Parts: sequence; structure tokens; C-alpha cells
Amino acid sequence: MATKVYVIFYSMYGHVAALAEEIKKGAESVEGVEVSIFQVPETLSEEVLAKMHAPPKPDIPSIDVHNLPDADCFLFGFPTRYGMMAAQMKAFFDATGSLWRTQALAGKPAGFFFSTGSQGGGQETTALTAVTQLTHHGMLFVPIGYTYGANMFVLDEVKGGSPYGAGTLAGDGTRQPTQIELEQAFYQGQYTAKIAKKLKKGSE
Repeated sequence: MATKVYVIFYSMYGHVAALAEEIKKGAESVEGVEVSIFQVPETLSEEVLAKMHAPPKPDIPSIDVHNLPDADCFLFGFPTRYGMMAAQMKAFFDATGSLWRTQALAGKPAGFFFSTGSQGGGQETTALTAVTQLTHHGMLFVPIGYTYGANMFVLDEVKGGSPYGAGTLAGDGTRQPTQIELEQAFYQGQYTAKIAKKLKKGSE
């Protein structure tokens, strides 16, 4: 039976969405893994989004929290807001109370990827503060650590990402994820999917 990986994200300006697509490709590269990609519901009105110059959402289905138990593994992506996950993603987690009550997600591995405005804008704290969501559900946090090797130590270019997961720097919004950031996202998807596959095989 295939290992099911859900890539679930919130993206206002497209940066996290770009990482999500690479995460998906990476997970799909693992044999025996089935990947589905979703976005979380928007909480802002169209009027507010227009004033914020947010582009249209990608043509990707929204996730229903009641479908989460169907997955074996999760990769959650979101932009930072003052060093923490965006309110839209927090609202999504807040809606999982019924799953928390039954511990329906306990034991399932999950990782994070993220976008920040600058290098000091939350490339570590955004993931670190999000771990509490997994903890209360009894889920297993899967960071990439330094398994990505030499690319974790690149110093001759500005880049996002950290041992907590893949990341990008949005700057004023015009900067898009770079090749090295997209490659790290692909790696994270692949790495996490392999771990999920091992865990599922060991529980069968």
C-alpha cells in the first residue's frame, strides 16, 4: 500500500506555493509514495487581499481537516508573521480540535517549510514556534537537520532555509525562490517521504 504524503500550505504572494510544488516533486520521486497537495482556506476577504495586492490563488484544492487522518505524513508550508506562522495556517490548526481530542494524528511524521521577509525574519523561529501544533497532536517533527550536506553551508549567496526545513526570502515581494532554495525544497520532500515510508513499513 502506498505511503500517502499531504503537502499543505498557505501562500499569499506565491513564494510558499513555489516551494510546495518542489516539495511535492521531491516526495513523488520516492517509489511507493503517493502525494497530494492542498492549500488552507483563506481568512481574509477579497477586498482586503486586493488592497494588499495579493495575486489570485493557485488552482489547488483546499484541505478539509477531516481528511487529515487519511495521510501518513505531512509537509506544512507557510509564510512568517513576526517569527510565527501566518494566521491562516494557525486558523487551520485551530480547526483540528476534533482530531486532537481523539489523537487521530498521533505518531504521524510532519515537517515545515516557510518564507520570510529577510534572513533574520524567522527562518528558524517560524518552524520552532510551529512545533507546538505537532506536539499537542502527538505527531513526529521531522527536520532535515544538516542532511542536505554542503548546500547547507553556502555563504556566497543570500538564501533561505535552515535545519528546520526549506525556506525562501521574499524581500519586498519581488524576489522569487532561487534555484538553491527550490533544490532544498525538493530534497526535503524526498527526505521526509523516505522517512514516512520507513515508518509505515515498520508499523505494518
